[in-house]
Amino acid sequence: MITKSILLVEDNLSDIELTKRAFERAQLLNPLVIVRDGQEALEYLLCEGAYQDRDPSEMPALVLLDIKLPKKDGLTVLRSIREHPITSRLLVVMLTSSIEEKDIADSYDLGANSYIRKPVDFIEFTEVLNAIGLYWLVMNEIPPLHKSSQSNP
Repeated sequence: MITKSILLVEDNLSDIELTKRAFERAQLLNPLVIVRDGQEALEYLLCEGAYQDRDPSEMPALVLLDIKLPKKDGLTVLRSIREHPITSRLLVVMLTSSIEEKDIADSYDLGANSYIRKPVDFIEFTEVLNAIGLYWLVMNEIPPLHKSSQSNP
C-alpha cells in the first residue's frame, strides 16, 4: 500500500524544520511535501509550472496550510482549492499562528476542515501533529477526490 503524502504549505524555515522534527517524533510515516508559498501550492496541486510532470492522481491525503504566505495567502489558496473540481474535496487543515477571529471565521467560511493554532512549545507541537495524523490520516474516512457525475434520484 502506498502511503499518501502530506502537503505542508509554509514559508517560515524554522516552522518547516519544527514540523519535520515533530513528524519524526510523532512517527508519522507519510511523506512530507513542502512548498514555500501559496502560488507554488496551487501549482503543485494542479500539476502546473514546475510540477507539470507530477501525477495528478497522486494527491496528498492532507494539506497543512498556513495563512500568512508570500505570493498568495492561505485564504486565497483555500478558496482556489475549494473552487477547483480536482481539489475541492482535499482535506485542508489551517495550521497557523494567527488567532485572529476573522482568520478563523474566513477559513471555515471558505471550507477549511479544521483550524489549528501552531503551539510555540515543541513538545506541544509534536502532540498536535500526532493528533492531526491520528485523526485525519487514520480515523477519518477520506472522501473520494472527484465528485460523482451520477446524481441520486
